[in-house]
Amino acid sequence: MTTPAYLGLMSGTSMDGIDAVLASFDQGRVHIHASHTVGYPDQLRHRLQRASQNIGTPDDLGALDHEIGHLFAQAASGVLAKADTAELDILAIGSHGQTVRHHPRGQTPFSLQLGDPNLITERTCITTIADFRRRDMAAGGEGAPLVPAFHQAFFGSTEQDRCIVNIGGIANITRLGRTVEQPVLGFDTGPGNALMDAWCQHQTGKCFDENGQWAAEGCVNQALLSDMLSDAYFSQKAPKSTGKEKFNLDWIKTVINRHPEVCPTDVQRTLLELTVVSIAREMPPANGIKIYVCGGGVRNKALMQELRKACSPISVCSTDELGIDPQWVEATAFAWLAKQTLDRRPGNLPAATGAQGPRILGAIYLP
Repeated sequence: MTTPAYLGLMSGTSMDGIDAVLASFDQGRVHIHASHTVGYPDQLRHRLQRASQNIGTPDDLGALDHEIGHLFAQAASGVLAKADTAELDILAIGSHGQTVRHHPRGQTPFSLQLGDPNLITERTCITTIADFRRRDMAAGGEGAPLVPAFHQAFFGSTEQDRCIVNIGGIANITRLGRTVEQPVLGFDTGPGNALMDAWCQHQTGKCFDENGQWAAEGCVNQALLSDMLSDAYFSQKAPKSTGKEKFNLDWIKTVINRHPEVCPTDVQRTLLELTVVSIAREMPPANGIKIYVCGGGVRNKALMQELRKACSPISVCSTDELGIDPQWVEATAFAWLAKQTLDRRPGNLPAATGAQGPRILGAIYLP
């Protein structure tokens, strides 16, 4: 008898590549059968970054949608090649796509993800579900973050209050109470790796600050940090979500123009502190809560060290302790969201997105 499985595809705001996970779900437990990553070529990443800053034409967006679609299909084929697919019944692919613009507020809210799902279905011959955000937005939500519903389903505990922190390009948190009386809360806290990556690339030519080594050479400039934290987003009440259209290199330059005395290394250290503080100050009182971190930020040793200091005495560890490698949590979440859609069950968490109610998410592309 074959095991029903789902394939999740995810590329986040860091725009470094596509994570693919083949997973099955049974009675509140996740089993990951295989995982795979396809990195973006430098030139393609540069074009995506330009698109996220509204630089480009409709032709550029159309070409990117096509190219990213093929790369997502390649990632799906790669993870299938790693798995013993004879033992599995692949029911659907859940593809988040690559966000290039997220504008959830105002008179014309929208969120744009690239990666044509028609190409994924055509190349894999597997039902593909995509465009998860817009149904939530149609119901008055922000379309993000979507992973809190997955966090609730698989990381919740009746014995322990938990906070799941995802640090990608943007950081988001999900607060999970141990009792049903405690509402689940989830929202974007602000920049995760996005600003650190942007400043590192601008100053050193490197795509990211490995292990936070460059930041560790600098010191926090308190005046610069206070100026950064004065941005209206940090005082905005949840539900809220954001992206690189907000927190980007131009945002950094605007702030540091008011602090020309700060050296580049101290800017990097202060950006790391901005990520830490904007996460830590959203933590509820200790009282037995535990923090579990996932996403690329887990690999930044300096960031994790400072986060542990800022959140003390709350314990901070990775989602490894909950049974899912921190690198694969989001891709696994979109595999689960595909399952929810096929099962005709809601995939959003209105408390996190602000939608008027639960909604079945995504459009289905049949093989």
